[in-house]
Amino acid sequence: MTQQQEPVREAVREYAARQPELVPITEAYVALAQTLLDDAGIDYLSVTGRTKSVASFSAKATRIVDGQVVYDDPLEQITDQIGVRVITYVHSDVAAVAELLDDTLTILDDRDLGEETARAGRFGYASRHLLVRVDPGQAAPEMLVGHRASVQVRTVLQHAWAEFEHDIRYKGNVPEEATADLDRRFTLAAGLIELADREFATIRGRIRDAAPAREAEGDEGQITGQDLAVFLAGHYTDAGWSHTDHYDWIAGLLLELGVTSMADLSGLLSSVDADAVIRHMGYRYPAGAVRRLDDALLAIFGERYVALAGNSHRVPALRARLEKMNSAD
Repeated sequence: MTQQQEPVREAVREYAARQPELVPITEAYVALAQTLLDDAGIDYLSVTGRTKSVASFSAKATRIVDGQVVYDDPLEQITDQIGVRVITYVHSDVAAVAELLDDTLTILDDRDLGEETARAGRFGYASRHLLVRVDPGQAAPEMLVGHRASVQVRTVLQHAWAEFEHDIRYKGNVPEEATADLDRRFTLAAGLIELADREFATIRGRIRDAAPAREAEGDEGQITGQDLAVFLAGHYTDAGWSHTDHYDWIAGLLLELGVTSMADLSGLLSSVDADAVIRHMGYRYPAGAVRRLDDALLAIFGERYVALAGNSHRVPALRARLEKMNSAD
């Protein structure tokens, strides 16, 4: 053992001792990210997390390049001990997630690896990597204060490419003479995925732009989540799509309020200055359609909306938003 390696091995031993304590911290970060996305109404496929294993930390901490250890202070320099991954459907939502995290947490580093690859004139790995930290006073569980997390944000297609490429290179036994052809094929696939991502964004934009403004339609009874999704696409033409489950959730809140037809809903929303609500809330990211409706209902009903049974899990957040709306008048 060299003198240079001993501090690194000590860091591995220390990480092994603290790693179990990071597991609940990771779970809390995942829950926080999901809460923020849900509250903002940003559409996403999944939010997952992992605490770096001791074996993975050790492999990274003991890495040597040109005879020198890469990390002389692994516990500080290896920043992905807590990892969170957000998978979105389209690329514009990747940027929205990054802006949302920037609004809420402290951003220590922000790299768009897809842009870096594109600037180099290549196709390949594409993902937004943010290093975040919770500081005192921020809207996050106290147990997270001072802890850093590495957050990857990518589209579902970018995720598929990255996972398959990693899996093949990790498990595959590729002859040296086939490496160049393999690289070329992965590059070709990355180009096709970038094209597919653009087409998905175009499809979503075309559907949103073509959505009719549905006014007084539908029978008295109950508004379904699917009907609400179509209605909101026409009413908030500049809003992003929301998570599919959230349309059903807010349809339940409408039922609690006694709003049982599109005619009722259309009449309610006509009383709200949507531009003023956006201005008061000060969004830097494009709030989703469900969040826009959520804001409108909060502006109309105030404390009555806050007190609904379906809102019991987010009363403090709603009161903070209501205070923001009222103080801006």
